[in-house]
Amino acid sequence: MNLKNRTILITGGSAGIGLAFALTFVELGNKVIVTGRRQSALDEVKARHPKLHTIQSDVADPMQIAMLAARVKVDFPKLDVLMNNAGISVYRNLQASTDDLIGLMNEMNINVGGVIRTTSAFIDLLTANKGTLINVSSGLAFVPLPCIPIYCATKAAIHSYTQSLRFQLEDSGVEVIEIMPPAVKTDMTADLPEGDGITMITTDKLVKLTFASLKTGVLEIRPGQSRQLAFMRRVAPGFINRQLWKAAKKLVPIEDRVLAGGRSK
Repeated sequence: MNLKNRTILITGGSAGIGLAFALTFVELGNKVIVTGRRQSALDEVKARHPKLHTIQSDVADPMQIAMLAARVKVDFPKLDVLMNNAGISVYRNLQASTDDLIGLMNEMNINVGGVIRTTSAFIDLLTANKGTLINVSSGLAFVPLPCIPIYCATKAAIHSYTQSLRFQLEDSGVEVIEIMPPAVKTDMTADLPEGDGITMITTDKLVKLTFASLKTGVLEIRPGQSRQLAFMRRVAPGFINRQLWKAAKKLVPIEDRVLAGGRSK
């Protein structure tokens, strides 16, 4: 992937992983637009990092995605990188019934629906500009952490979807990249303890490892523990699944709860 002189849109770029990537791309001389659900958070980001362009948009809302695409095509017609990063994670107890059947699907609607809709809304522009599509999934696409079961399922879905995109777009000139982070120290993982097989890296470390892979043309990037999870899924799936269940069991809640900061992306 060419890392300079690009026009880049990052969803969920007001904090955490998205913001870390945005700032690094800006340092390399790129024009970077970040989106977020909350205007107040975007205003704070803009005040701290004036080189960033910010647009309020919620990937949970198809109308807002359509409005975002229409605006970007007018204001940033040279857009040639889309990074689908926005997402949420919720601790869930699958034994507990819930009356909130709409809320039960929030992770699917945001983490999967948001990626699919945003990709579709921008695919014509990316194709015209021979651009790059980057989907952020997770190492948990390979092996689930059972305390966040729907989140893990969404990341497995994005992994599969990205592979299909890569095939269908192979003659279009659009490069399709998947970043599969391990556990990363952000507000979203504030409640997740290390140990019992779980290790976390900083956003700076994630960005450093990812950019090293981007420079060499790797299309499926598995930084840190994600590479180990992919390997163990192949050679000892029963063992690694049981290890992550051991780590996650104490985190299964009585009632579902959103991980700290999870919706801020």
